[in-house]
Amino acid sequence: MREGSDRFFSQTVQTSEGTIYVQGPVAAETLKGLKMNPGLRAFRPALRQKEALIEICGLESGRVIIAERNGELLGYVTYHPPDSFERWSSGPKEILELGAIELAPEVRGYGLARRLLEVSFADPEMEKYLVLSTEYYWHWDLEGKGLHIWEYRELMRRLMAHVGMVVKDTDDEEIASHPANMLTVRYGRLVSREAILAFEAILFKKPDSNRG
Repeated sequence: MREGSDRFFSQTVQTSEGTIYVQGPVAAETLKGLKMNPGLRAFRPALRQKEALIEICGLESGRVIIAERNGELLGYVTYHPPDSFERWSSGPKEILELGAIELAPEVRGYGLARRLLEVSFADPEMEKYLVLSTEYYWHWDLEGKGLHIWEYRELMRRLMAHVGMVVKDTDDEEIASHPANMLTVRYGRLVSREAILAFEAILFKKPDSNRG
């Protein structure tokens, strides 16, 4: 569901450069009409990232929450079903992956990452989903934040905890490839016990994994 429906949520943040609107889930047409801030290039060049955001809007369960000011896209968080090559795709249909969260460098420090997550989970429909996020240290802007890798990890842990996401142990190869990487999960209130058990059954696939 998109803007114009009962499931469109928003917050505003006042800055010296004008009001930033945090809103969504937005439609592909909305994204097409926005200028992409060139600093949004953590995952791919900015224009290609804009194309990826538009594609996510077209997915059945895809949703994009944005931070926008004067027609310029300054940040976003995405949600989509797990990719087919990920182990999470073998889990219950209720799984929704928080795919990416990114802010343009000039608007960091306004608490927009928290606002993006708050607007995301203001939607009661999110209670139907088991939302997971895979955090990899190689995506983190350690230099820009001036933080050590473990300080940044704690920053991300607290950010996700703000909306009820908790760290889960797993032997997933990418997560386990570095101790700073982590998997965080939020079980929506309407997710069945069966779905939760089915998800937890895929957290570990190696019999000798250390689950401590």
